[in-house]
Amino acid sequence: MAVNNPSDRTEHDSWDIVSSVGFTALGVAAARALQNRRAQPLAVDPFAEAFVTAAGHPETQALLENAPEEAQWDEQTALWTDFFGARTRYFDEYFAGAGTPQVVILAAGLDSRAYRLPWQTGSVLFEVDQPEVLRFKADVIGKLGAQPLVDRREVAFDLRDEWAAALTAAGFDPEKPTAWLAEGLLIYLPGPAQDALFAQMHALSAPGSRMGVENGFRPGDVERVREAAAKGVVLRSGGSDFDPTTLWYDDPRADPQQWLAERGWTVAPVGRAQVAASYGRPFPEQFAALWSSTGYFTAER
Repeated sequence: MAVNNPSDRTEHDSWDIVSSVGFTALGVAAARALQNRRAQPLAVDPFAEAFVTAAGHPETQALLENAPEEAQWDEQTALWTDFFGARTRYFDEYFAGAGTPQVVILAAGLDSRAYRLPWQTGSVLFEVDQPEVLRFKADVIGKLGAQPLVDRREVAFDLRDEWAAALTAAGFDPEKPTAWLAEGLLIYLPGPAQDALFAQMHALSAPGSRMGVENGFRPGDVERVREAAAKGVVLRSGGSDFDPTTLWYDDPRADPQQWLAERGWTVAPVGRAQVAASYGRPFPEQFAALWSSTGYFTAER
């Protein structure tokens, strides 16, 4: 089965918030901003709309400015915002039960959990991402006058490089339990980079550590998404012409759940559609089947 060769990626590519992988974070922020407008939102991100406004990208701005009232949303708009709303809530709940003195959010993007979730007293939260993305987020939140609810530390580094030393230099202690998050990340990593990422997380994880992970693709998954798009069974990015499949990887890689289990981690997987249904927002059957391989899992050491 053919694997995807991302046409818009290079080995050491970088980005800001309105280009390449950075733009996907902006799109997710737009989805969270719309979720805020639901009568019963799955998750509330008070910073999401400010990110979209500050970025000034015409597509994401138009999405929010032209959005009708919730009662007039079409099925695709509701599905799009619930897809990310359910994911956000699932990992919010993961952190609520983590109870570790350290938190590391990998490819943090426009994640605002440091500013909107309650954290254990004395805990430290590290955000790892491209420098331009972290700079944009800090600027927007700084202008709003918001303060983090935890000791938040930035690690401006590419996860395809030797990021562990930079994390340690920021004060990370590998002798303390850590709650890791890899949300919306693995589909943007080639197989060898993903394998190296899990090996590094494992090496840095003291007993009592946890992981919250959104699975990446398997070989052939991107082709299936493209075929589904041709039939109209796909997640529409708010009507955008942006094609995220040009950024995704589905080349061979180790199964992280099996890899971790073999090293003593207790792994608990859950389907993406199962999570959404548990929150009262079930996915259409064809859509649920399309994304069945990219669910979530938590792991404990």
